[in-house]
Amino acid sequence: MQIRIEAFDLPGRTCAAGPGFPGYGDIHVAVQPRARDGRLLVPHPGDAPSATWTLDCTAHRRPGGGIDLTGPWIQGGPGRRFVYLTWNGTDTTGTTTMFRRAKLMLDAVDPSVAEAAAERGLLIARLGLTDGQGHPLCAAVRPPAVTWSAAPPTFRRARPR
Repeated sequence: MQIRIEAFDLPGRTCAAGPGFPGYGDIHVAVQPRARDGRLLVPHPGDAPSATWTLDCTAHRRPGGGIDLTGPWIQGGPGRRFVYLTWNGTDTTGTTTMFRRAKLMLDAVDPSVAEAAAERGLLIARLGLTDGQGHPLCAAVRPPAVTWSAAPPTFRRARPR
């Protein structure tokens, strides 16, 4: 099975400084793997018109019903799974670092959509990546901030860069 994340409305290449926040430039967003080896999946610049990632995963049927997704791009334990979108940028000292993350909460996928995705082979997430203040989206992301649907798979393999 695959998960395809289709993102739009990216916030730009800079995030201005504010109280207790140093600000960042050369912003990129990528999918963070479960392994903490620093290999992010396909970083996209913060001013790109859109960003898409396709992740391989495995759908497991839960004994009590429902679908549990696992794989190298999926974080968290059973019933608390999510995908991290990590924001990286350069601070005023020239150091590149992760400064924000958004959690695409898989437990928020409607069970009928999860079942259809497991049968058809593809779960699609569509979301904007700019928050209400014009900054990179962060924190837990659930509907209506993300819409989930099912479709036939694309069969592109996820490769870290």
